[in-house]
Amino acid sequence: MRSSHPRSAAVAALVATALATGLLAGSADAAEGAVSADPIRIHDIQGTTRISPLNGKQVADVEGIVTGVRTYGSRGFWIQDPDADDNDATSEGVFVFTSSAPTVAVGDAVKVSGTVGEYVPGGLTSGNQSVTQISKPTVTVVSSGNALPEATAINEYSVPAEYAPAGDPAAAGSINGLALEPARYALDYYESLEGMNVRIGTSRVVGATDPYSELWVTVKGWENTAKRGGTIYGSYESQNTGRLQIQQLAPLAQQPFPVANVGDKLTGTTEGPLDFNQFGGYTLVARTLGTVKAGTLAPEKTKPQAEQELAVATYNVENLDPTDPQEKFDALAKAVVENLASPDVLALEEIQDDNGAKNDGTVSAEQTLTKFTAAITAAGGPAYQWRTVNPEDKKDGGEPGGNIRQVFLFNPARVSFTERAPGDAVTATGVVKENGKAALTHSPGRVDPANPAWADSRKPLAGEFVFRGKTVFVIANHFGSKGGDEGLTSHHQPPVRSSEAKRLLQAQAVNGFVKEILAADKNANVLVLGDINDFEFSATTDALADGGALYPAIKSLPKAERYSYVYQGNAQVLDQILTSPAIKKFTYDSVHINAEFSAQNSDHDPQVLRFKP
Repeated sequence: MRSSHPRSAAVAALVATALATGLLAGSADAAEGAVSADPIRIHDIQGTTRISPLNGKQVADVEGIVTGVRTYGSRGFWIQDPDADDNDATSEGVFVFTSSAPTVAVGDAVKVSGTVGEYVPGGLTSGNQSVTQISKPTVTVVSSGNALPEATAINEYSVPAEYAPAGDPAAAGSINGLALEPARYALDYYESLEGMNVRIGTSRVVGATDPYSELWVTVKGWENTAKRGGTIYGSYESQNTGRLQIQQLAPLAQQPFPVANVGDKLTGTTEGPLDFNQFGGYTLVARTLGTVKAGTLAPEKTKPQAEQELAVATYNVENLDPTDPQEKFDALAKAVVENLASPDVLALEEIQDDNGAKNDGTVSAEQTLTKFTAAITAAGGPAYQWRTVNPEDKKDGGEPGGNIRQVFLFNPARVSFTERAPGDAVTATGVVKENGKAALTHSPGRVDPANPAWADSRKPLAGEFVFRGKTVFVIANHFGSKGGDEGLTSHHQPPVRSSEAKRLLQAQAVNGFVKEILAADKNANVLVLGDINDFEFSATTDALADGGALYPAIKSLPKAERYSYVYQGNAQVLDQILTSPAIKKFTYDSVHINAEFSAQNSDHDPQVLRFKP
């Protein structure tokens, strides 16, 4: 499991914090009067909101059947009351946190005494919903070998079309205190099943198996379907309610997790407790796991550019440095040649310095680029030259010590680079008018590097290229990440997207620079490209395009083809190429070679644009 996984023993201390704090003002008071002479049942603990009415209280002899046992990560087991009440909003299952390996078995009838609490995976400040649980338990096994409560079927008919209720303005947008409406909202529906034994039937894989032995399926095969089998995230209102994360209860040493790509099918019945974790929210932790039926998905190959077409591409190569195995260089190089058809200009993101994450002041990436361009040539590609501006040490974010930066590769047999007083890390390139045309003061140069928008973030790299006598300005970007944003399953609805503020400022800076070029020459060919780290429908993209300065070219594709990244089962846009008004006719391709596959050379899909300047 990942070291920062919410289910690791390292974060067990958070349980105590969650118990002590209480997640709602007055939650402990609300429990007063809930205790009576009648035995406490699981549905009494779960209640009709996300927070237990017994939060922080001791309970005794809570009865249930064990439906799942987890011996790793957050150790414990799930129990379910086979005698359900008649309220769909109250779950009949609950997690019992044991901290050490539990000694019960599936099918045991047990009585559990302990403390009711609300555990927040990722911590109280993460925005994540909480998991109602019983901790510090005393467990009595009453009998063994009992039949399990029948699994609740999660399918296209049971999951509502609307994703979540609007958060309560009086509670800072939280939905924690709202009564669950499981027939109306998908998040309420899943919450009403928290800890219960659930099952899905044959379902399409919409998120490939990841390094942490997880995959994503959709129980709604028709919901916002991507052309190649995924599920498109096309707006903040299109949350794709059918997505569900799948893990397994069996330790990997005992049962390897299946390898699946997007578009494969998880066939048969997958059944187990419904959990919630910080890496995707509601998760079916399979006691019985279906079988993967492989689809026919293959990496795409873009069409080669015509003689008179300029092909410009962007590719995030995920922290490439000389300490990476030669296989990674070779695989990336092969993709450039075979899948991207050797573009004339290739903007790379996440090129690290010459010793990668070693934090010793090295900022040069000469060895990284020499190794990569040699691999491209060996794969049958052109002898690319490169241009970049080395960053200041530890000033551009990314992996500590890695000093990632953007780099231009270009094929000198097809394109020339216009060298103009190459800038350094702190010198801003500007725009001047020469012979009625726009020109950069520094090429390569950085755009507005002193702007606070770029603090601890990658500064844009600008350069002038000439193709068949025509100048093309290319600005390569790697905007701030989405780190710190709340997940779609946050208890705040809509979730807080705090990282947007920085990208908005970054987009405004780049838009302003493009407008300077267009003020000098309204017919200038300008391409803004890179890992924008934001959607084509986002405020970031709107700010880049402001005033008609740029057009997000991925919008020229049908909606079912608009994605470059797959996150938590959502196929979405992060990588973009935007065009200035002079570039009226072009062909655009999001070349799907990574994001949909369990085996990846990078987690991003490259983008290619071809046009005649």
